[in-house]
Parts: sequence; structure tokens; C-alpha cells
Amino acid sequence: MPAETPPGPRVDRAEPEAAPEGAASWRQKLYEVIFEADTPSGKLFDVLLLLAIFISVIVLMLESVESIRDPWGITLRGIEWTITILFTIEYLLRILSVRQPLRYCTSFFGVVDLLAILPTYLSVVAPISRSLATIRVLRLVRVFRVFKLGRYVDESQVLLKALKATQAKITVFLLVIVTLVLVMGALVYVIESPEPGSKFTSIPRSVYWAIVTVTTVGYGDMSPQTVPGQFLAAVAMILGYAIIIVPSGIFSAEIIMSRKTEVTTQTCPHCMLEGHESDAQYCRSCGGQLE
Repeated sequence: MPAETPPGPRVDRAEPEAAPEGAASWRQKLYEVIFEADTPSGKLFDVLLLLAIFISVIVLMLESVESIRDPWGITLRGIEWTITILFTIEYLLRILSVRQPLRYCTSFFGVVDLLAILPTYLSVVAPISRSLATIRVLRLVRVFRVFKLGRYVDESQVLLKALKATQAKITVFLLVIVTLVLVMGALVYVIESPEPGSKFTSIPRSVYWAIVTVTTVGYGDMSPQTVPGQFLAAVAMILGYAIIIVPSGIFSAEIIMSRKTEVTTQTCPHCMLEGHESDAQYCRSCGGQLE
């Protein structure tokens, strides 16, 4: 009886969607140019993309200034539409070059890439929506993949790990703050609402005051007039200064404890995850083979 072969690591052997050999080669080259920043062509593509994003955001900002929009409005809109069409072509090429288009479309950058082009098209029926195209500034995050790649990608991974590690602690901290402002809002409402001309006309408005006070923002639109109310306000302000350092301390401790590893800008062709370790052969998220 032949010996059973021990199971080995799972290797995802998925190929581009039924593409012929020549097309697959062309598609792989397109993927390397668009999604990888370690090659000269990929870096050039990303630099040009970042330049186009920067120009587009500047154009949108200038168009909102009436003294500039009146004489240059048509030119600015022409530049904006040209860049939007180029972004649309780029978005379609990204979908074409990946093995699982749906995974890219639902990823963070996939959603941002789509939202970067939709406002301009929506402006045909709702002109004010053009200003929402400034969301494409989020695409500038890709600058970390282009300039001094290793260090910046490494640091971003440390921040992400710290955020995940502190999620439970920060959640508990936020629940405590919510409880605190609800109690203080109710208390100041009980104390101040009987006073003539009081602005504490409801518990929601009083909770709003408590949030502004505890966070040390202090708009000044509402303030207690009675001695007990002012004493409560003083307590809220002191507590605000005392607790403001809590989340930063928790987050800083996790960053110090995080283990730094050398990562690259290589993108998984299966789940679109970036930031793999330099010697990784398989994606740490989906297990797919890296190329």
C-alpha cells in the first residue's frame, strides 16, 4: 500500500481569468506597472499618478474661488474632466489587470479610486457634487509606496498593528467617556434648566455642552450661570485635561512594543493586500502565492 503524501502548504495556482498565454503575459506586465512600485516603470507610473492627483486637487480648490472661477472656469473644468477621464481609464486598467476584480473593487484603494471619479460625472446633474472629488486626495497615500519605500511602508505597518492591538482598550475608554458626558449633561440640565433664560433647554443640548467642555474645546455658546453649574463645569474641564492623555499613552505604548519587520511594496494579486515582509512567498492574509 503506497504511503500517503503528507499535506503541504496550500498554494493558490489561480491563473488570470481564462486569458490566452499572450494576453496573460501582457496582463501580468500591466499589473506590475500599475500595482508594483519597485520597478522603474511602476515607479514612473505612480509618480505621474501622484502628480495628476495633486493637479486635480489644486484645480478643484481654485474653482471654488469666485474671483478665479469667473475668468478661468471653463479652462479649470476642462482640466478636471481630462484628469477624470484619465483616472477612469486607469481604474478600468486596474480592474483588467487583477485576477479577482471584485476583491480590488471592494478593497480600500479600490473604493477610493472609484469615489475619486464619481463626483465629476455626478456634477452633470448636481454641479455642487464636483467639490466632493477632493476625496481623491486620499490617493496620495500611495506616495509612501514610491519615495523611500521601505521605511514608510514599514512605519505604516507598525501603526496598523498598534491600532489593532489597542482596539479593545480604546473602545473601553470611549465607553467611559460617553458615560461621563451623559451623566454630566443630565446633571447640568437639572441644575441650570430652572434658571430664567437658560440655554440648557434639554438633555441633548446639555450633553453637547458636556462634550465640548470635557474635550476642552470650549465654544462659549453655552455656559452655566449658577454656582453649582460652574463648579460642575470646572470639574469637567479638569477631567478633560486628565483623560486627554489616556488614548495617546495607550497607543504610544503599543507602538513601542510593536515588532518592526522589513516589508516591501509588493501587492498580493489575489486579495490586494500590501506590505509583505521582504522574504515572504505567500500572502499573510489569504495564503495566495506572491509573484
